[in-house]
Amino acid sequence: MLPAARLDALISRYATLESELSTALGRNAFVQASREFAELKPVVASVRELRAAEADLAEVEALIADAKTEPDMARLAAQEKSELGERIARLEAELRQALLPKDAADEHGAILEVRAGTGGDEAALFAGDLFRMYERYAALQGWKVEVLSANEGAMGGFKEIIAAVRGRRAYAKLKFESGVHRVQRVPRTEASGRIHTSAATVAVLPEAGEVDVKVNDADLKIETMRAGGAGGQHVNKTESAVRITHIPSGIVVGVQDERSQHRNKARALELLRARLYDLERQKLDQERAAERKGLVGSGDRSERIRTYNFPQARVTDHRIGLTLHKLPQVLEGEALGELVDALVEDHQAALLSESGMGT
Repeated sequence: MLPAARLDALISRYATLESELSTALGRNAFVQASREFAELKPVVASVRELRAAEADLAEVEALIADAKTEPDMARLAAQEKSELGERIARLEAELRQALLPKDAADEHGAILEVRAGTGGDEAALFAGDLFRMYERYAALQGWKVEVLSANEGAMGGFKEIIAAVRGRRAYAKLKFESGVHRVQRVPRTEASGRIHTSAATVAVLPEAGEVDVKVNDADLKIETMRAGGAGGQHVNKTESAVRITHIPSGIVVGVQDERSQHRNKARALELLRARLYDLERQKLDQERAAERKGLVGSGDRSERIRTYNFPQARVTDHRIGLTLHKLPQVLEGEALGELVDALVEDHQAALLSESGMGT
């Protein structure tokens, strides 16, 4: 049985938000109340449907228990009781999922950062493979990917690439990709045919808007400079590159990909907001460390999470012990969804177990 007091509290909160949204709220308060109201709406609908089904079940059981009920009516009532029992079980299972602790950032887009790790040029090439995998997966989800900053490797791929992935629940699906990804294959640069191991690091941050993170201009040190490195004919001709230092936290971001200084500044601020939002979330996560014990991965970017073995055409996720013998399809983004869905399901199962609502 689900706790009645908790369900009552949800209905009460929903009514409060409905009332607040009909008043003149400030912009930020309105956005936050609207988000919470939209999240609660389907949950409250399920609670009301569950309670209606429970009331119907009580009536049917009373009818069956009544000695005056005719046999034909009792048989129909018994059939209805069975159907109502199945319906109630389904609604309770849906509500258990809905009542799991929510990550406030799950509905957000994501900032995806892929960096070459150990392995030199081969690591940069692998980082490029990973980024293209995420691009293809995003396209299949109907999301849009915008590169914010890129530093190409000498032989291709990327030493570092940062992109915004925009779309509903992009962060919810990509957040378990954070960590060290390892590749085992014969590099293009290897003449003897030996298998090498190299790595790339992925970080996924929730995209943060002005509503989520307020950045004060007084806290920023903004510098402009001439763009350096590969980047086209305009490099070193205009001061389009922008570097922003957030003085209180010491976080530094720089963007030089666009000719427009204004556009680079906007991208740098977007990246800064994401990193500040992630910093705040990390602090909260540390405070709730005991509650998070045993969940899928820690999001620790030093944690080895997955191996891509080319000779055996397999991909293994070490956190949940899942191996897929379809490496080409994973890198094409098609089968990446199988890994993503398995990680989300495992995470939800852990939360259900910890909340005591797993049965």
